[in-house]
Amino acid sequence: MIRNLLILAFTSLISLMAVAQTTSWPAPNRPITFINPFPPGGAVDAFGRPLAKQLSVQLNDSIVVDNRGGAGGTVGAAAAAKMTPDGYTWLLGAVHHSIAPSMYQNLSYDITKDFEPIAIIGSVPHVIVVNPTKFPKNDLKSIIEEIRKYPGKYNYASTGNGTSQHLTGELFKIQNKLFITHIPYRGTGPALQDLVAGQVDMMFDTLAGAAPFIKSGQLIAVAVASNQRSPAFPNVPTAQELGISNFVVSSWYAMWAIKGTPKEIVDKMSAEVQIALASPEIKERWAGMGASVPKMTRSELNTFINQEIIRWSEVVKKSGAKLD
Repeated sequence: MIRNLLILAFTSLISLMAVAQTTSWPAPNRPITFINPFPPGGAVDAFGRPLAKQLSVQLNDSIVVDNRGGAGGTVGAAAAAKMTPDGYTWLLGAVHHSIAPSMYQNLSYDITKDFEPIAIIGSVPHVIVVNPTKFPKNDLKSIIEEIRKYPGKYNYASTGNGTSQHLTGELFKIQNKLFITHIPYRGTGPALQDLVAGQVDMMFDTLAGAAPFIKSGQLIAVAVASNQRSPAFPNVPTAQELGISNFVVSSWYAMWAIKGTPKEIVDKMSAEVQIALASPEIKERWAGMGASVPKMTRSELNTFINQEIIRWSEVVKKSGAKLD
């Protein structure tokens, strides 16, 4: 009997220790780190930092955003994949991580195997914007006809080779059988500045990036690449309304757990993220950026990311897009 009591006591102690370990997350005075694999001040920061601030209040613990930019987000993601999956390190990322497998050779990580998706934290549709002086008529049908009439005459700017802006342009070319020269830039700012100045003709930017220039009249929004018109620009039609089906593209931003993170912690963070995204502060800030948060379960998000990987790999293959 004494032996049985000792076994029971030992089993109970182990159970209590497991519960204590689970309920102790996040531990006091131990910060949580969100690795942002892009430079400071970019779009991932625009979503990740306000989210981290809100979550730190909810979890009553500090959250540090660690920017580790380089190679289109692949350097930071590779570093995150090697971190201990204890719930104290998480990956922030974007649509670029569904593009990277088809653009970068010999990646040291696999976004679908080394990470577990938590949530899309924001999604911003792309918009076709043109310099007002470049085309005879600034409506989508006329622009397509003009480009077909003079193949190779017109060009489009992007934020760099292999970015979503670049491949959105290539998708547009493929779907409409057009010849438009791609002009890559190092970031959104320089690309938009040259577009406004008339050094380039058009761009397939995110609505958030182009919004100030559309509002000022420096650029004309021809069509938005979403299923519905943007509440921020209700007068801008969707591409589908104008006869281009399946031209639905957004720059989405997401959060991942490192594979192997305990299920209890993943579930907890997932729930807290949804609470944060529903907070008035976050909803107001996102609306100001023209962003929405698609409703998806973690399983649906996993399927979505795999579909995006396939989608962009096909665009890369058909267009011959390269980093150089």
